[in-house]
Amino acid sequence: MAQAKKTKWVITSAWPYASGPPHLGNLIGSTLSADVFARFLRMKGDEVVFVSGSDSHGTPVAVEAKKQGISAEELALKNHEIIKELHKKWKISHDNYTITHNPTHIEFVQNFYLDIQKNGFILEREIESFYCENDNFFLPDRFIEGICPHCGAEKARGDQCDSCQKLLIPLELKKPYCTICGNTPVIRKTKHWYLDFPKLQNQLKQLIEENKIIPSNARQMCLNSIAEGLPERSITRDLEWGIPAKFKGAEGKTIYVWFEAVLGYVSAVKEWAEKIINQPEKFDYFWKDPDTKTVYFIGKDNIIFHLIVFPGLLIAYNADKKDEDKLVLPYNVSSTEWLMYENDKFSKSRGVGIWIDEALELAPLDYWRFNLLYNRPETSDTSFLWSEFDNNIKTLNDNIGNFIHRTLTFIDRQFNKTIPDKLEYDDIDKKFIEKVNSIGKEISESLENFRLRKALRDIVSFGKEGNVYLNDKAPWHLIRQDKKKAGHVFNICAQAVYALAILLSPFIPDTSEKVLSYLNTPELKNISWESINENSIKSGTKISKPEPIFQKLEIEEIQSKLNQIREKKQKGGKKELISYDYFKKLDIRIAKVESLEKVPKADKLYKIIIDLGTEKRTLVAGLAEHYKLEDLINKKIVVLTNLEPRKLRGIQSEAMLLAAVEGEKVSILIPDKEISLGAKIE
Repeated sequence: MAQAKKTKWVITSAWPYASGPPHLGNLIGSTLSADVFARFLRMKGDEVVFVSGSDSHGTPVAVEAKKQGISAEELALKNHEIIKELHKKWKISHDNYTITHNPTHIEFVQNFYLDIQKNGFILEREIESFYCENDNFFLPDRFIEGICPHCGAEKARGDQCDSCQKLLIPLELKKPYCTICGNTPVIRKTKHWYLDFPKLQNQLKQLIEENKIIPSNARQMCLNSIAEGLPERSITRDLEWGIPAKFKGAEGKTIYVWFEAVLGYVSAVKEWAEKIINQPEKFDYFWKDPDTKTVYFIGKDNIIFHLIVFPGLLIAYNADKKDEDKLVLPYNVSSTEWLMYENDKFSKSRGVGIWIDEALELAPLDYWRFNLLYNRPETSDTSFLWSEFDNNIKTLNDNIGNFIHRTLTFIDRQFNKTIPDKLEYDDIDKKFIEKVNSIGKEISESLENFRLRKALRDIVSFGKEGNVYLNDKAPWHLIRQDKKKAGHVFNICAQAVYALAILLSPFIPDTSEKVLSYLNTPELKNISWESINENSIKSGTKISKPEPIFQKLEIEEIQSKLNQIREKKQKGGKKELISYDYFKKLDIRIAKVESLEKVPKADKLYKIIIDLGTEKRTLVAGLAEHYKLEDLINKKIVVLTNLEPRKLRGIQSEAMLLAAVEGEKVSILIPDKEISLGAKIE
């Protein structure tokens, strides 16, 4: 039988500004959603190149650099490394995460626009433009704000209104002001180069109308803009920071950031082919094959730029090219609505929201990935709520974590870590097996149609069905009469556990890897999506000792930690100095662990009775993930004794155990010599 032809994909996402780390809303609207799709396609066996990068030439970077008193280049390169590392920590599986301020991109953009000019789509115009007499320069679009002439919204930018999404020309704004100094600018003449969008209008309309994959709301927004008549758009700016324009007479001009950053989707693949895998021919292999599917994951504010501006540039570039040299036009632009924070817009200046560097300090990565994707704002704005975050993690644990742990723990304890044999199916078995065999195709269909939220919610529902099946069969009772029948049930459940591990892999890959390690299967990168079926795990397979998949979170503690992170940032990361007299107030002493036990329904906590020599006290410590009970009993430890008592899980904690913490690593402090209980640390 002939092997099905692999589909080629270029997966991309909106490029975050290199002015600082993205927030959770930026992430779900771009790189996280793209990562899920790219991981899924790779598991299907398709050919995928996944690229993105830091937008270094935007005015937000120039403005932030001005505030910090450093060059825009220095700020951009520094923040790019930070953002790149954060994406790695978030397990975003880029093939190339680059930056627009790099030689490959700069050369590509300059040559690209000379090609477009040669094809007759570039116009030269002398225009009137806003000039700030206080800051002594022509104001680029995002250095000027005012009232939108279409919807009346305040703080509309010079290039686009976020409220009504219409593209703007700066001179259209009412009551304009400079975003740097707040002064009203004057109008002066300057020369700029324009893209002739009216010339491209009919082809763009045809492209959008014929593409049935594009979401209907995005299609209609673009068709409305085209119906109103696309204006010529300036592609140059009077701005020092950017890619120098190479048009004759354009000395001192740079390419408008929105007209060069979108070309990063192309140049990033070129850089990947030439400099990362050292196969330059792979650029043409992906970008110049009409069968390649290119997908762009963005927020709704970027729809016009990705369905009109970017395709328009590609059409203009392709005008004189042979078919084999044309760059492929977009297959889909998958846009999300806004993610809010507790029903408010994310705002760094007001401290509203959570940024992706902060999130990693607050809770395990897969908890964040799950929550953001479970509530992905696909059809309407959604809000991150702490109460919902807590409920979502409980949902994950109740429906998936518990099913996996119950299944594997029973096999570990009752069947000597060995997948038992399967018997003949009864009607209950057949119904659940039918679901096991079909779930991969169901989730695949949702993902192929860019319904990531539905896909994840259906996976959770499948976990719930696993729990129902397990409860209906009640193998813990069955084993008393017939161990083989009980084993049969757990064989079927093991197939469902494997299915869950595969289905979850694009969404929460660390969890997937953990579950597969318990099943002793090959590494995830060597497993196919199509491997999900009723016989995925063979009878006789040895499993590893399972641990609980998820842990309960204390939301109040997480919120408190977030406040501490913010306070530290406000102080510039500097440690607050305390006086010697203040330190003397801390009553830190040596104690011995006399007894300890796990706190019910709190996987991280131990209740510890300590002996201070003259008295005994109770304390609660989050050590259960790091130390076994037997490792702590009779151990001498260091405790702070004059801390105000606090109730944790209904237990009065009367002291604090001291430990060193480095990421996930925790080490309790212990004396290195024999010393009396109650000895004071000074």
